[in-house]
Amino acid sequence: MRRALAGVALAVTSMVALSFLIPLALLVQSEARTRATTVAEQRAAALAPVLALTTRPADVQQAVAGLDSGDHLSVRLPDGQLVGTVHASQEALDRAADGRRTMASDTSAGWVYLQPVILARDRVAVVEAFVPRADLDRGVKASWAMMALLALGLVAGSVLVADRLGARVVRASRGLSRASRSLGAGELGIRVEPAGPPELQEAGTAFNTMADRVVELLAMERELVADLSHRLRTPLTRLQLEAERIAAEVPGHRGEDMEAAIAHLESELDSIIDAARTPLSASPEGPGRPQECDVSAVVRGRVEFWSVLAAQQGRECRLEAAGEATAVPLGEDDLAAVVDALIGNVFRHTPQGTALAVTVERTDRAVLLTVDDAGPGIGDPDTARARGVSVGGSTGLGLDIVQRAASAAGGGMEITGSPLGGARVRVTLGLAGGPPVGGRKAARRARRHPHPA
Repeated sequence: MRRALAGVALAVTSMVALSFLIPLALLVQSEARTRATTVAEQRAAALAPVLALTTRPADVQQAVAGLDSGDHLSVRLPDGQLVGTVHASQEALDRAADGRRTMASDTSAGWVYLQPVILARDRVAVVEAFVPRADLDRGVKASWAMMALLALGLVAGSVLVADRLGARVVRASRGLSRASRSLGAGELGIRVEPAGPPELQEAGTAFNTMADRVVELLAMERELVADLSHRLRTPLTRLQLEAERIAAEVPGHRGEDMEAAIAHLESELDSIIDAARTPLSASPEGPGRPQECDVSAVVRGRVEFWSVLAAQQGRECRLEAAGEATAVPLGEDDLAAVVDALIGNVFRHTPQGTALAVTVERTDRAVLLTVDDAGPGIGDPDTARARGVSVGGSTGLGLDIVQRAASAAGGGMEITGSPLGGARVRVTLGLAGGPPVGGRKAARRARRHPHPA
């Protein structure tokens, strides 16, 4: 934009300057010629009174020398004698004398002016005034040079002003663009100083207002999540009391598993409330800093948790995980939510006794987390991916959470058929500190769909 404004200023100023300078240059040249020829005509006219008094060559020579010292004035006397240096041809002199009228002509050497003077006894003398070509254009080149310098100054000044204006606009635009990218990357405290033309200042003010509103809406959303989570404490407390009553009333009943599950649920609620009410800027990782965790350790912990329920329902639950520590760019809570969503879907959408297998594999660039089941499978994988759309009567958010977490980790999710006969959900997670699994496209997709805080 800055270069475009400078180019427009250069073109417009150049056209305006040329439209004035070309006629002005021609006028200067014409004025210089007119001035030189007028002086020559006046000198020729000044000899007429002298010739009326005398035609003696000595007297005429003295008069010519007094009027012009540059040998640019001459006279052809009535008897044909020449006084001074004549530049016109003999034919032109004869024509002026016979026609008794003034004549002017351009020659290769300059401009010649012939003025006949009628004397007594019908005699005719011809006065010649000569102007060299250098005198015709005297001062013209200097004037043209001055006008050219003036035009260049005007053009340079206009380009400089346009460049400064463009720089101001570009500076303000780039600042607004950088702030927009930073806000999109999660830097909620970013603001701009409105600058530039009034329109960009208004855009900067609108950006700041929008950023403030985004922070306010996020705070309201997090507070709403915290409130909703807190409201679950009441039924959770009732469930805990009911579990204690059943354990006390039923002889031989083992309530440890139920109490452990309730305790875990209560711990999860506390974590959600704390995370929701913690400002983004107060996060120990800092805004925008990726978290990391060992995928094998997290998966083992979650499979052990679900294996208790699997044993109660008669499900075979196998785990194959790499022994080496493998870090992925996700927090432990986020990865645990992925595993819980995948295994929880198996428990919710398959009959009791249906086997499942969880596998963790590492490649050169990624970690593959695969959950297989022996259930009826997923008939429409595309529908199952859609947020809020369930294929089994649930909320429809489980696989969407998995998809968004995988995208945030630079990977993706794939739903196919399982060797066990049911569904296979394979999640690809990029290695911590490594490039996105899908290259630049995956990186752009992860930035557009970040995992929710």
